[in-house]
Amino acid sequence: MKLKVCRLKLSASAVLGTLLLFLHSPAVAQAPFYQGKTITIIHGRDPGGSGDLRDKAVLGFLKRYIPGQPSLVSEFMPGGGGLKTANHIYGVARPDGLTIGAVGSPVVLSATLREAGVQYDIDKLIFLGSPNSASQYVFVSRKEAGLNNLEKLQSTSGVRIGANSVGHNVYVVGRLFAHLLGLKETRFVVGYSGAEVDLALIRGEVDARATDADTTLRRNPDWFDKGLVDSHAILEISRGDKHPRFVHLPELESFARSDKERKVLAMFRVFNQVGSPYILPPGTPKERVEILKEAMRKTFNDPEFRKEYKKLTREDATPLMPEAQERVIRELPRDPEIIELFKKLAGPGPLPPR
Repeated sequence: MKLKVCRLKLSASAVLGTLLLFLHSPAVAQAPFYQGKTITIIHGRDPGGSGDLRDKAVLGFLKRYIPGQPSLVSEFMPGGGGLKTANHIYGVARPDGLTIGAVGSPVVLSATLREAGVQYDIDKLIFLGSPNSASQYVFVSRKEAGLNNLEKLQSTSGVRIGANSVGHNVYVVGRLFAHLLGLKETRFVVGYSGAEVDLALIRGEVDARATDADTTLRRNPDWFDKGLVDSHAILEISRGDKHPRFVHLPELESFARSDKERKVLAMFRVFNQVGSPYILPPGTPKERVEILKEAMRKTFNDPEFRKEYKKLTREDATPLMPEAQERVIRELPRDPEIIELFKKLAGPGPLPPR
């Protein structure tokens, strides 16, 4: 009888030991943090534009690469080229890895230039990468304006140039074109979304605009196929990256008259190389940051993502990985003289004299 009791005790001890070993085994891992969670993506832009399409391509793949496959929901918070969203991410959003900002390059530009309204520290935001880091901008005018060559464009006073809000990338690049092309007494008409600027141009509300080459070809192929606009110059990002449809256009840097103007263009190119950043609040736990960075890396490297990106945006993805994006921002030129000139070009006042 005593022997049986000992055997029973031994069996119970063995079971308990096995159970404890099982519970501490790596095979019984905790559920992923993001399982059953919802991540809110706050977009610093209006829906329907090229930035929105880029986000849709990314978010469709991002979910599958986040362990636990959380739900992703979108909110739109346009204003200042993403400035409003960046302020929210930096100062309002909880640093728990459940809120991601999707903004444009003006967020980096505005912080570097120390613009009014910037309430975030660009060196403290956490960057997750961008699906795009190269682009070309073209400057076009409507056919009815009669500005069918550079000489007419440069000799005409009061050309109305359409753009988004002051500080938006389209506004800044439009100002760069106007300044370096030497246009006279230009007037900037702002307050549009990207698609609305296109309509304003065709309706005659504005005479010209700067626009992303691929976006324009996707949205308005008739402009070029039917000769509804005249194209005047192109800005390549990166320099020497030719667009096959606009290879005949002069590059904007060829109009620069000084080293200072060339440096301003170089600064703008760097601003645009950061692409369309995804950002997290400072203080987000490092393990969650790394989960999201790795998910971005896997998304950008997925051949199916690149196909979907091309399908939605009609442009090739040119991803910038998180580490490369952080390095570009860290190495931004911050020469006070160049910053001051850039601020005048990017601001609401008259264009500076040359």
